[in-house]
Amino acid sequence: MSSGRYNNVSEVVREGLRLLQDQEIARRSAEAARLEEDRRLEIERARREAALQAMLDRWAAMPTIDIGPWTRDELYD
Repeated sequence: MSSGRYNNVSEVVREGLRLLQDQEIARRSAEAARLEEDRRLEIERARREAALQAMLDRWAAMPTIDIGPWTRDELYD
């Protein structure tokens, strides 16, 4: 301590506690960002799933048409 950065043990302990607090703040911030990203991804997944279901519902509601010797349902079954 006498030849280093700190003058006494108290300064070393304070610096250690400050570093721990900084790490805890950074960890909480990263966790909050991760949770926000998870929420955003879930919303996007639900939106895409709803869009796909709407498309499938429209497809199912279309009348069957003849395409040559096959019907649409036979081609895309």
